[in-house]
Amino acid sequence: MANDASANRELVRRALTEAFIDKDASAIDRYWAGPAYIQHQAQLPNGTDMLKGFVASIGPAVKYEIGKIVAEGDIVMVHSRHNLLTAELMVAVNIFRVQDGRLVEHWEVMQPEVAETVSGNPMFTPA
Repeated sequence: MANDASANRELVRRALTEAFIDKDASAIDRYWAGPAYIQHQAQLPNGTDMLKGFVASIGPAVKYEIGKIVAEGDIVMVHSRHNLLTAELMVAVNIFRVQDGRLVEHWEVMQPEVAETVSGNPMFTPA
C-alpha cells in the first residue's frame, strides 16, 4: 500500500472527512499514526493527543471542505477551505505522508480566502 497512490488518496479523503466534516474524534485513532505522527504545521505538536482533543472540540460553526486531492506514491496533497484555526475562511494545501495505512506526517500551507481575485478565478473549488 505504501506506493499505491489511489489507496493512499482514498485513505486521506476518508480520514479528513470523518475527522473534520463528520467531526468524529475517533477517526484520529483509525487513520493517524498516534505518538509517531510528525507534525510540521506551526500551531500543532507532534503526536495525535492534541489533534484528537481539537477534533472533539469542533463546534457546529466550523466548516471544512475538500477540493482537489493529488497523490503520488506515499504523498497525498489536499486543497481545502476551512475555518479550523481562525474565524475567517482559509484556503489550504495539506500534504500528508502515508505509511502502512496511517497518516504519519503532515505539512500545511494556508492563506485567507480572497473573494475577488484579479483574475476573476476563485481560490477554491469544492470537489
